Amino acid sequence: MAPHLSRRTLLQSAILAAALPGVGAAVAPGSAAAATLPPPASWTLQPFALADVALGAGVFAAKRQLMLDHARGYDVNRLLQVFRANAGLSTLGAVAPGGWEGLDGEANGNLRGHYTGHFLTMLSQAYASTGDTVHADRIRTVVGALTEVREALRHDPAVLAVAGRFATAVEHVRGSYQYVDLPAGVLGGATETTLAAWVKPTHDGNWARVLDFGDDTTRYLYLAARNAGGVPRFAITTGGPGGEQGLDGTAALPLNRWSHLAVTLAGGTGTLYVDGTAVARNTAMSLTPAALGTLADHWLGRSHYASDPVFAGAFGGFDVWSRALTAAEITALQSTPGSGDLVSYAFDETSGSTLADGSGRGLTATLRRTWGAPSHPGFLAAYPETQFIQLESMTGSDYTRVWAPYYTAHKILRGLLDAYLATDDPRALDLASGMGDWMYSRLSKLPATTLQRMWGLFSSGEFGGIVEAVVDLHAIGGKAEHLALARLFDLDSLIDACAANTDVLDGLHANQHIPIFTGCLRLYDATGEQRYLTAARNFWGMVVPHRMYGIGGTSTGEFFRARDAVAGTISATNAETCCAYNLLKLSRALFFHEQDPAYMDYYERALLNQVLGSKQDTADAEKPLVTYFIGLTPGHVRDYTPKQGTTCCEGTGMESATKYQDSVYFKAADGGSLYVNLYSPSTLTWAEKGVTVTQATDFPCEQGSTLTVRGRTGAFALRLRVPAWATAGFRVTVNGRAADGTPVPGSYFTVSRTWRDGDVVRVAMPFRLRVEKTPDDPSLQTLFHGPVNLVARDFATGHLEFGLYRNAALSGDLLPTLTPVGGKPLHFTLNGTEFAPFFEGTEDPTHVYVRRAEPRVVFGNSDAGVANPVKADGTGLLDEVWAGAPFASKGALVARVRTVVNAWVAAGLLGAADGAKVVGTANGATFVP
Repeated sequence: MAPHLSRRTLLQSAILAAALPGVGAAVAPGSAAAATLPPPASWTLQPFALADVALGAGVFAAKRQLMLDHARGYDVNRLLQVFRANAGLSTLGAVAPGGWEGLDGEANGNLRGHYTGHFLTMLSQAYASTGDTVHADRIRTVVGALTEVREALRHDPAVLAVAGRFATAVEHVRGSYQYVDLPAGVLGGATETTLAAWVKPTHDGNWARVLDFGDDTTRYLYLAARNAGGVPRFAITTGGPGGEQGLDGTAALPLNRWSHLAVTLAGGTGTLYVDGTAVARNTAMSLTPAALGTLADHWLGRSHYASDPVFAGAFGGFDVWSRALTAAEITALQSTPGSGDLVSYAFDETSGSTLADGSGRGLTATLRRTWGAPSHPGFLAAYPETQFIQLESMTGSDYTRVWAPYYTAHKILRGLLDAYLATDDPRALDLASGMGDWMYSRLSKLPATTLQRMWGLFSSGEFGGIVEAVVDLHAIGGKAEHLALARLFDLDSLIDACAANTDVLDGLHANQHIPIFTGCLRLYDATGEQRYLTAARNFWGMVVPHRMYGIGGTSTGEFFRARDAVAGTISATNAETCCAYNLLKLSRALFFHEQDPAYMDYYERALLNQVLGSKQDTADAEKPLVTYFIGLTPGHVRDYTPKQGTTCCEGTGMESATKYQDSVYFKAADGGSLYVNLYSPSTLTWAEKGVTVTQATDFPCEQGSTLTVRGRTGAFALRLRVPAWATAGFRVTVNGRAADGTPVPGSYFTVSRTWRDGDVVRVAMPFRLRVEKTPDDPSLQTLFHGPVNLVARDFATGHLEFGLYRNAALSGDLLPTLTPVGGKPLHFTLNGTEFAPFFEGTEDPTHVYVRRAEPRVVFGNSDAGVANPVKADGTGLLDEVWAGAPFASKGALVARVRTVVNAWVAAGLLGAADGAKVVGTANGATFVP
């Protein structure tokens, strides 16, 4: 076991939280302990393990508990259903989740399998955070099943025996793409014939074949369980569909019940029987098997028309006679197994891939997949390898044919790596490594031009965060092929443009491209190539703030729009939740390399607002209840059960809700500093220092936090983030005494000392109400109280208009204009409208953006009787006055009013008499400090 632990150790040390956020030296309860090695040399900061940071009671813990309950309650066999089906294994009676994970979901379920990867990551994070062995047990169940799936895919499909009409039968699970290949000579050149089969369909797909014998779509005969009208059909032709001579049934075959189908052809007459009863007769059927001649294919369950579904259900017997049986003989087949003289398959096998012929002619049939076999033994997916193959020749996107197969591969790979980190299960690592080997075997053979074309395709070529995951995989086993694989995903046109700081984002799919840059950072870690770091840094700056909504999200209808176009892009499909998830990952990874406080300011904004607000505050065992889009149109109601379910955003939402604590604290690579990035009730165990740091706070309902250091005496610098919004002050005391230094908003304040058991650090950061204007329409604004985005709750579908200056404080705080709601922290009213935190996951209609309207000059609730004049650029007189805040005294404010009024009068923007009224009103008003 020593080599296994060594590989485990290497990954934990080399990637820490880049794979499973926060995983490092500590190991979740119940897993094997292992020493750690330093993370990448390019990281000047290191995260702590999720197990090292325990969440205290508060909004984060409450939201997380809802997701933990979902993780415990959802049947993982449902997730595994699509994998087992693809391998032709028993699905244990489980029903696929549906939505994007189902064959009847969007784009034919072409993304199925992705959700299982998300779920594995959620379980891994849940186990790492809580030590609850229920999560570990579920991880092992999934990993064990996926191991069985891969092994099955490595071999020819095997019989899946089920109870039959008389004995056993062979089931073809929907999604297995299996069929029975009969040898030549089945029809024996007969001029008369009877075809008979026992079938138990499990799906109502039109044109699914019971049998199809032919060369192509010109010369064939077939028996379909359902035609376009939903009833059985037999047809024979030598001239394609237009020349078919056919028989159509009168009623649909029941699902999940045995039915007997038989067709007789003799003397120009064809008869179709269902359950022993003749349901159709055609006396003009001149064609017989003899007229078809020698045929290339003889299939049960597969059609020569590629768009037709493969038969899903069970075969309980198939017989062919060289004569037309009588009606009485057909009736007798309802109670006695058939014994065709040309072929007779009882389907009573219980293993293997071949099916015996009981006719005495020795025409053994073979079970096959329509798509053949995987190109490499490491292949693992919930669908055939077909999408990966087709992508290589595509020149345009079509997600109904190919929907982001490498994106799905990423989710599965990421989930397996996280499962390995959480449980030390070597099977998970083996599966992950095999996937890397398989992808390398495919992609390394392709020309660079083909790869660039593939990755440039919208949707079809999307590959998510696969580069990050593959570099992490390389950190485990050290396979050079895996690092080479990661570089094969370089989208050079985008990376080079961003490295040159050329903004080409307008019109690009946002979530397709954001994770590319997290991958770039991991490639920088592995290769030292500066291009990757520069591109990632510049890309981030193109999105934040230029394409960012106030809640921290980005994208409109999933796409980036023009730089600084915010108001003009507001719609019902803004801020795809996956985008916020991936921007948080990118911000975090950039901060490991460069400690720009802007990265953590953004992290707080997006985490506390969009990510928290994307999770509904309701328990549900069936669904995670996470948004896809955050509509920013007035009166929008969040949809927590988006599309048909099991979407990408629900997947990342499950992950986000089980790693809220991953960035509260970081440590300097040299161990000399502790960074407090977020103010959140939590307890950090810093094992190397022998100390714990506990934050006691009700932030953001409390405007500050108290940190208590316990344990061994030791020296380190405590670096406290001073949020950019903390313009009303940021006060730090240590054991009751003010700390030396002057905190600056948008920076880190450092307290360096030798810490002793029981030291207490108190941080106070008063909130102010402020507005953020959209760059393309300054009158459209969103409100913040400290870090908390406040949204109006109102059913109106037009932008609400509000003025905020009428009772503004000398400090510039606009909060006095609002009225607090008793008993509801962070809730306020204005003009009868309630404002509430965006992070509350309710179904109330919300207005994230409101129209700012200050029609009259008002100070301290005193109206000057003068209209508020506005310049051509939209700046009003009151805007210019309050831009000078904070004011040390009322006199300072009045002086500012006088200066601004004089300038506006001189510019002809305000009459002298009105100017005097404005100054007089300010002088006579009473102001909140």
